[in-house]
Amino acid sequence: MITIALDAMGGDHAPRAEVEGAVLAARELDVRILLVGIEETIKQELGRHAHRGLPLQIVGAADVVSMSDSPSHAFRRKKDSSLHVAARLVRDGQASALVSAGNTGAVMTVARFVIGMLSSVDRPALAWAFPNMKDKVSVILDVGANVDSKPEHLEQFAVMGEIYYRAIWGTKRPRVGLLSIGEEETKGNELTRETAARLRQSSLLFVGNVEGRDMFRGNVDVIVCDGFIGNIALKLSEGLAEHIGGMLKKAIKGSIASQLGYALSRRAFNEFRKRTDYSEYGGAPLLGVRGITVIGHGRSNPNAIKNAIRVAAELCRSGINEKIEQELYASTVAARG
Repeated sequence: MITIALDAMGGDHAPRAEVEGAVLAARELDVRILLVGIEETIKQELGRHAHRGLPLQIVGAADVVSMSDSPSHAFRRKKDSSLHVAARLVRDGQASALVSAGNTGAVMTVARFVIGMLSSVDRPALAWAFPNMKDKVSVILDVGANVDSKPEHLEQFAVMGEIYYRAIWGTKRPRVGLLSIGEEETKGNELTRETAARLRQSSLLFVGNVEGRDMFRGNVDVIVCDGFIGNIALKLSEGLAEHIGGMLKKAIKGSIASQLGYALSRRAFNEFRKRTDYSEYGGAPLLGVRGITVIGHGRSNPNAIKNAIRVAAELCRSGINEKIEQELYASTVAARG
């Protein structure tokens, strides 16, 4: 049974959402969950649920990392926080994965320096999954772990993203694209042009440059970019989905005359809302860390926590870190000739 260390104090709705999500995951998934945080608070929340016999265990922590803490402060000054304790459980082999919906910068920093990096990876990458127009899922990385990146980093992101896509969605040869300002090879800046040259020489199924408008069309499975651009794309997409959802809701309420028409429109709106609901995708894995780390949205509800635990367990079972090490090592040997 896979053991997951859950930072039960991390999210905006912690520990209520974390505890309920853990209970759901323990019922539905073949996982053991360590609820890390303020012991009495977690006990009180667990008391709200029927949890007898479920593979849940509380691990005490004396402090909490807040959303306003800087990553350096969280790392250096809050070593007894639920985030630190959960990361140490992974580092020491008592858990296979860390899940947190807390301060993203703090989670990335603690995971990187407490759990450690894979030997073949220079920098970790945060991968975000989202629905596309072909009723499938695309992945973009990096969406915030690295503000500045070099071509060799983006090449590693592409390899890790391709392996992640294979592990979770089962596609044997995911299509990899590079986010740029034009499809032509000459378009883009020095970073994208050099990265494209590297990816063309790799064993990946590289389809070339893709533009921002192509992100949701479903013609590419894995989209690679630096964390600065990726984070803007992520936040813009989240805001656009919320905006469109709001406009649809107003249009339904304002223009539907018949009850039947309203019901049909409501059904379509609910389907749209479900497809764009971040909670269905759980969280974003921080690829390249020695222990599996999945970072959830700060607003994560119980369903999002459950699905973040699901993603973490699937990544553990797939042996993704071993595959990343093997394939990056093979690509390094090939590059050296």
